[in-house]
Amino acid sequence: MALNDEDLKARMNRFVPPTAAILGQEILEIDSEAGWVKMKFLPIDACRNPMGNVQGGIIVAMLDDAAAFAAIIKSGKRIGIPTIELKTSFFAPAKAGVPLFAEGRCLKLGKRIAFMEADLYDEAGTHIARLTTSAIPIDMEGPSKLVDRA
Repeated sequence: MALNDEDLKARMNRFVPPTAAILGQEILEIDSEAGWVKMKFLPIDACRNPMGNVQGGIIVAMLDDAAAFAAIIKSGKRIGIPTIELKTSFFAPAKAGVPLFAEGRCLKLGKRIAFMEADLYDEAGTHIARLTTSAIPIDMEGPSKLVDRA
């Protein structure tokens, strides 16, 4: 039986990838039919670069998660979504210690390839970065590597 969006959101906030603790990840909203997700991140202090901002690779990780979650949500089943390519454009620094918000969208989910994008904003609405990516949807079997936050 498929979960409705609220139940799916609760499940995905409980069973998280191990990086969720580093990135301070929380799913705020989802629309599984549209393949859309809004997420909140608050990365730990160790994610800062020498200038005190969130390091660029950490921003890419947040955007990659938002894009991947959008495809997973759209699929309606348990899949992995390994990235085959990505591009990130940076528009502004991400200040450390403040919440960051990502919107991920699955643009096309095919049997052999998925196309996604994600945008990252701060609390003031400043557009920090955009990621475009493609990945291979793979049916997941066996136990997951997710962490139970309960």
